[in-house]
Amino acid sequence: MTHVYNILDKLREELLLSPSVNTVTYGDIADVDLDKTTMFPLSHLLIDSVNYNERTVVFNIKLLCADIVDYNKEKANFDLFYGNNNIQDVLNTQFEVINTLIMKLMRGDLFKANYQVTTQPSAQPFKERFSNELAGWSTDISIEIPNGVSIC
Repeated sequence: MTHVYNILDKLREELLLSPSVNTVTYGDIADVDLDKTTMFPLSHLLIDSVNYNERTVVFNIKLLCADIVDYNKEKANFDLFYGNNNIQDVLNTQFEVINTLIMKLMRGDLFKANYQVTTQPSAQPFKERFSNELAGWSTDISIEIPNGVSIC
């Protein structure tokens, strides 16, 4: 059986279709070399758990979409609302990555291919300081797929 491979490969393929995603990673975020700036914008997947139904399985997936926050060397004096960095740009582009994926799971191509959201997802913005300052969105998505195991 290939349930785990199927869902990870399908999500990876969809995420890489976005012009706002350069790299998709999987697993513990601590194992990803976040110093490597050429990998950004980054989408990161992690399977939190799996629930079983009679004929389906539901994968509970955590998705992080992030990019590097850049600071302008000159002080912004023309518009304090936007400040001296690109954080709104990062939040906007990475929100659209998650938004597009969720819509495809709710009523688009992924839904038609039997990858379907089972709960109402929500997304939370974040800004973290590693060696780079990263910003983006985190979301938990429950995705139901057919269980291909036959007991006959």
